[in-house]
Amino acid sequence: MPISVGDKLPEATFTTMTSEGPMPLSSGDLTTGRKVVLFAVPGAFTPTCHKKHLPGFLTSAEAIKAKGVDTIACVAVNDVFVMDAWAQQSDVDGKIMFLADGNAEFTTAIGMQLDASGFGMGTRSTRYAMIVDDGLVTSLHIESQPGQAEESGAESILADL
Repeated sequence: MPISVGDKLPEATFTTMTSEGPMPLSSGDLTTGRKVVLFAVPGAFTPTCHKKHLPGFLTSAEAIKAKGVDTIACVAVNDVFVMDAWAQQSDVDGKIMFLADGNAEFTTAIGMQLDASGFGMGTRSTRYAMIVDDGLVTSLHIESQPGQAEESGAESILADL
């Protein structure tokens, strides 16, 4: 069963790229005492993720942060090197933190895994966006239509802030 509004995020470890190389980041370190917008995509560089979902958050990053959000983070079941290449190619310029969930441990823990093996992609994440306040999910938008990024887009998150 997927995570719901009112649930606490489970403890999990992401990998992020830093100037020193790949580093672990726990969900607790990401969210404790902070307001975080976390959105997930099925895959870096995939058409909807790259051309629709991510651009909305990039365009709205300042407006989202102006509403008291400390961090906007994108999670995908990709390795840290792919996530870093996507961040660089997308020119995120520090506006969005990219979190690699390479083994889908976080994604599975929150019940958002997606079987994309029919497309040769294995286990991936369902597309969603959530607001997490001090580790507690206060808003959650799960995309109902594959290939779309409307319900889980930046506009939905802005409306909830």
